[in-house]
Amino acid sequence: MRLKIYHLINVLLFLFLFSCGNNESAAKKPTAQIVKKDSIAAKTVKDNYDSKKGLELNILFKDKVKTSGFNGCVLVAQNGVVIYKNAFGYSNLKTKTPLTINSAFQLASTSKPLTAAAILLLKDRGKLKLTDNLLQYFPDFPYHNITIQLLLTHRSGLSNYLYFGEPFCDANNCYNGKTFDNNAVVAIMMAAKPPAYATPNKKFGYCNTNYALLASIIEKVSGESYADFMTQNIFKPLEMNDTWVHRPNKDSIYKNKTIGHNANGGIDKEIFADDVIGDKGIYSTVDDLFKWNQALYSEKILKKNTIEEAFTGYSNEHKGKRNYGYGWRLVDDAKGNKIIYHNGWWHGYSSLFFRRLSDQTTVIVLSNKYNSNTYHIEDVLAILDN
Repeated sequence: MRLKIYHLINVLLFLFLFSCGNNESAAKKPTAQIVKKDSIAAKTVKDNYDSKKGLELNILFKDKVKTSGFNGCVLVAQNGVVIYKNAFGYSNLKTKTPLTINSAFQLASTSKPLTAAAILLLKDRGKLKLTDNLLQYFPDFPYHNITIQLLLTHRSGLSNYLYFGEPFCDANNCYNGKTFDNNAVVAIMMAAKPPAYATPNKKFGYCNTNYALLASIIEKVSGESYADFMTQNIFKPLEMNDTWVHRPNKDSIYKNKTIGHNANGGIDKEIFADDVIGDKGIYSTVDDLFKWNQALYSEKILKKNTIEEAFTGYSNEHKGKRNYGYGWRLVDDAKGNKIIYHNGWWHGYSSLFFRRLSDQTTVIVLSNKYNSNTYHIEDVLAILDN
């Protein structure tokens, strides 16, 4: 039942956001040349909301707190300038520890763009090719004709470990006496051979297994743990000082870590699959994610051509505006209003990372109390486009 609910929520999350993706005012925005920046530094409007739009956003989010129980942090920027950021509610609802703008949240699937960036960084350095077959990294892998690119674009046809893994995982999140982690996912796939749902590259199918395998490939190619590679090659260069990868029993060392809560405000004590990373598992803040956002307008981490490849859709068997690139969901109306985004949900955490390239609009919403309102930002865009 738990997994059926999870699957339903994932489907709903995909549908939620783009009532705003087709927002009329967004569609009518003229195309603007994206400003190329060598620095990831950005101006911030005085006092975070000392502007007409900032004041309106402050009223809006205070109303979200009252009417929908929003509990989290938000950052909104336009033309590369932060015009609003604020924190609402508590890091721990039981102890009433207040959130601050530096509070760190589990990003859930909003971790995927960062995992994809690590793979693309290794590609840019000549350490791997996107056409590499998985058999190069997992010699006895029972699934053939799957490349790194098919993992990035969710076209592998593999089944989701969140479904096939649970029967092998005990109450302590263990597999065969060891932590149920990425290694356990691969071991189960080798031994149990859960059936694929489609042949490789036949169709798009969002699947967390793809990004868990990508994290394992990062470790095999780099010779480092996924956590260390991400820290040394992405987080530190971008000065994302409040961002880290979850490690079992290690998160408590981070004093700004929040606690995940269910929709009723109770602490979410679920632990199944927490220790599988790459598809999720990164903790971050709104400010750090904005640094990551700004880096994507430069070549600070990835080459320009690589970024453009990441923002290209690769699932075109069905006509439409929506697609998936390398770690990013896309909405492209072919009129210069390209939207790059990703949502996330995991054990009480909800996240939204929205980017409109034409005017460098960015909306980042991180919540540690599950609330579907996190994904509704059409009202935010209405203020920005007024």
